[in-house]
Amino acid sequence: MPSVFTKIIAREIPAHVVYEDDLVIAFLDISQATKGHTLVVSKSEVENVYGLSDELAGHLFRVAARLARAIQKAFSPAGLNVLNNNGAVAGQTVFHFHLHLLPRYEDDDVTLAFVNHMDDTGQEDYKERANLIKAALS
Repeated sequence: MPSVFTKIIAREIPAHVVYEDDLVIAFLDISQATKGHTLVVSKSEVENVYGLSDELAGHLFRVAARLARAIQKAFSPAGLNVLNNNGAVAGQTVFHFHLHLLPRYEDDDVTLAFVNHMDDTGQEDYKERANLIKAALS
Protein backbone atom coordinates (compact mmCIF):
# COMPACT_ATOMS: atom_id res chain seq x y z
CA MET A 1 0.00 0.00 0.00
CA PRO A 2 1.47 3.37 -0.98
CA SER A 3 2.40 5.69 1.88
CA VAL A 4 1.36 9.32 2.11
CA PHE A 5 4.90 10.11 0.93
CA THR A 6 4.45 7.94 -2.17
CA LYS A 7 1.33 9.95 -2.92
CA ILE A 8 3.25 13.23 -2.47
CA ILE A 9 6.00 11.96 -4.78
CA ALA A 10 3.34 11.06 -7.38
CA ARG A 11 1.76 14.51 -6.90
CA GLU A 12 -1.51 12.95 -5.77
CA ILE A 13 -1.28 14.97 -2.55
CA PRO A 14 0.04 18.54 -2.47
CA ALA A 15 3.17 19.43 -0.52
CA HIS A 16 5.52 22.38 -0.22
CA VAL A 17 8.51 20.84 -2.00
CA VAL A 18 11.87 22.49 -1.34
CA TYR A 19 14.13 20.01 -3.15
CA GLU A 20 13.83 17.12 -5.58
CA ASP A 21 16.09 14.91 -7.66
CA ASP A 22 15.84 11.37 -9.07
CA LEU A 23 16.30 9.68 -5.66
CA VAL A 24 15.04 12.11 -3.02
CA ILE A 25 12.30 14.62 -2.39
CA ALA A 26 12.20 17.14 0.47
CA PHE A 27 9.21 19.12 1.61
CA LEU A 28 7.94 21.00 4.63
CA ASP A 29 6.52 18.74 7.32
CA ILE A 30 2.83 19.51 7.59
CA SER A 31 3.14 19.66 11.41
CA GLN A 32 5.79 22.42 11.34
CA ALA A 33 6.90 21.43 14.85
CA THR A 34 9.22 24.41 14.41
CA LYS A 35 9.54 26.97 11.63
CA GLY A 36 11.23 25.30 8.66
CA HIS A 37 10.68 21.67 9.80
CA THR A 38 11.54 19.71 6.64
CA LEU A 39 11.34 16.05 5.66
CA VAL A 40 13.92 14.42 3.39
CA VAL A 41 12.30 11.34 1.84
CA SER A 42 13.58 8.53 -0.36
CA LYS A 43 11.58 8.30 -3.56
CA SER A 44 11.89 4.52 -3.47
CA GLU A 45 9.51 2.84 -1.04
CA VAL A 46 12.07 1.80 1.56
CA GLU A 47 10.41 1.26 4.93
CA ASN A 48 13.27 2.30 7.21
CA VAL A 49 17.01 2.76 7.59
CA TYR A 50 17.58 -1.01 7.59
CA GLY A 51 16.49 -1.21 3.96
CA LEU A 52 18.59 1.65 2.60
CA SER A 53 21.44 0.82 0.25
CA ASP A 54 24.76 2.45 1.14
CA GLU A 55 24.47 4.55 -2.02
CA LEU A 56 20.99 5.84 -1.24
CA ALA A 57 21.90 6.50 2.40
CA GLY A 58 24.92 8.53 1.34
CA HIS A 59 22.86 10.54 -1.11
CA LEU A 60 20.09 11.18 1.43
CA PHE A 61 22.56 12.47 4.00
CA ARG A 62 24.35 14.68 1.46
CA VAL A 63 20.98 16.21 0.54
CA ALA A 64 20.09 16.54 4.24
CA ALA A 65 23.34 18.41 4.94
CA ARG A 66 22.72 20.74 1.99
CA LEU A 67 19.16 21.41 3.16
CA ALA A 68 20.33 21.95 6.75
CA ARG A 69 22.64 24.70 5.52
CA ALA A 70 19.75 26.24 3.56
CA ILE A 71 17.51 26.13 6.65
CA GLN A 72 20.30 27.75 8.69
CA LYS A 73 20.61 30.52 6.10
CA ALA A 74 16.84 31.02 5.75
CA PHE A 75 15.79 30.96 9.42
CA SER A 76 18.93 31.31 11.59
CA PRO A 77 17.85 28.68 14.12
CA ALA A 78 19.94 28.24 17.27
CA GLY A 79 20.40 24.56 16.37
CA LEU A 80 18.99 21.71 14.32
CA ASN A 81 18.01 18.11 15.07
CA VAL A 82 18.37 15.46 12.36
CA LEU A 83 15.90 12.76 13.37
CA ASN A 84 14.88 9.39 12.00
CA ASN A 85 12.47 6.95 13.64
CA ASN A 86 12.61 3.25 12.72
CA GLY A 87 9.70 1.06 13.83
CA ALA A 88 6.57 1.95 15.72
CA VAL A 89 8.28 1.58 19.10
CA ALA A 90 10.74 4.28 18.00
CA GLY A 91 7.94 6.64 16.96
CA GLN A 92 7.78 5.89 13.24
CA THR A 93 4.28 6.66 11.97
CA VAL A 94 4.88 6.74 8.20
CA PHE A 95 6.63 3.55 7.15
CA HIS A 96 8.55 5.11 4.27
CA PHE A 97 12.12 6.23 5.04
CA HIS A 98 12.49 9.89 5.91
CA LEU A 99 14.68 12.22 7.89
CA HIS A 100 13.34 15.13 9.88
CA LEU A 101 15.37 18.33 9.72
CA LEU A 102 14.03 20.08 12.79
CA PRO A 103 15.31 23.63 13.31
CA ARG A 104 15.60 24.50 16.99
CA TYR A 105 14.94 27.89 18.50
CA GLU A 106 15.64 29.16 22.00
CA ASP A 107 11.93 29.46 22.80
CA ASP A 108 10.53 26.43 20.94
CA ASP A 109 8.30 23.91 22.68
CA VAL A 110 9.95 20.75 21.33
CA THR A 111 11.15 18.25 23.92
CA LEU A 112 13.55 15.41 23.17
CA ALA A 113 14.84 13.47 26.13
CA PHE A 114 17.32 10.65 26.60
CA VAL A 115 17.86 8.87 29.88
CA ASN A 116 21.54 8.72 30.85
CA HIS A 117 22.48 5.17 31.88
CA MET A 118 26.20 5.86 32.11
CA ASP A 119 26.29 5.14 35.84
CA ASP A 120 24.45 1.83 35.30
CA THR A 121 26.70 0.62 32.48
CA GLY A 122 29.98 -1.04 33.39
CA GLN A 123 33.11 -1.20 31.26
CA GLU A 124 32.41 -4.87 30.47
CA ASP A 125 28.95 -3.89 29.20
CA TYR A 126 30.50 -1.32 26.86
CA LYS A 127 33.09 -3.82 25.60
CA GLU A 128 30.47 -6.51 25.00
CA ARG A 129 28.12 -4.14 23.18
CA ALA A 130 30.91 -2.73 21.03
CA ASN A 131 32.12 -6.22 20.15
CA LEU A 132 28.62 -7.35 19.18
CA ILE A 133 28.23 -4.41 16.81
CA LYS A 134 31.70 -4.89 15.31
CA ALA A 135 31.01 -8.60 14.76
CA ALA A 136 27.70 -7.79 13.05
CA LEU A 137 29.51 -5.50 10.59
CA SER A 138 31.38 -8.43 9.05
